[in-house]
Amino acid sequence: MSTIVLDDDRTDQQLLLDLLNTTPVTDGVRSDELADRDSARAWLEARGGRGSAKELARVRETRALLQSLVRGQKSPASLAPYLGGIGYRPTVTDDGLSWSLDVAADAKLATRAVLAWGSLRSHAPGRLRPCANDECALFLIDRSKANNARWCSMAVCGNRMKARRHYQRQRETQQ
Repeated sequence: MSTIVLDDDRTDQQLLLDLLNTTPVTDGVRSDELADRDSARAWLEARGGRGSAKELARVRETRALLQSLVRGQKSPASLAPYLGGIGYRPTVTDDGLSWSLDVAADAKLATRAVLAWGSLRSHAPGRLRPCANDECALFLIDRSKANNARWCSMAVCGNRMKARRHYQRQRETQQ
């Protein structure tokens, strides 16, 4: 077991979003940023992982499950097998208590992503969602006050969707 100090919630939320978004669609073709072993190792290491084959397998499995959960295709109960062997350890500091996550080293990144999903679901329900563009496979965390963000990127998907609606309205008025 390795002990890691819990990261800032935003850091783990960004890890979760980065993981969910490793299967983008470009020009109608889905790609996988974790398919190539060297690219996957670099991705894992850039986020504090070890880059091992076991870690990569765990991250890929977790990604598929979390994508299904966010899309509403699976139940949160499907996370149960991924939560074994996880614990928290308190440490007394000058400022009070500090909590560390005890988890196998190869499960660290996947566990952090699962815990970030759980935290968002509990503390910001509905803020993590798929992009509203049906042709996009990306996800977003809506941090807007109104909780009305719909697209992964206003500059890309937002503009595309608005242009489609405009074109459709123009066609309907011309008929």
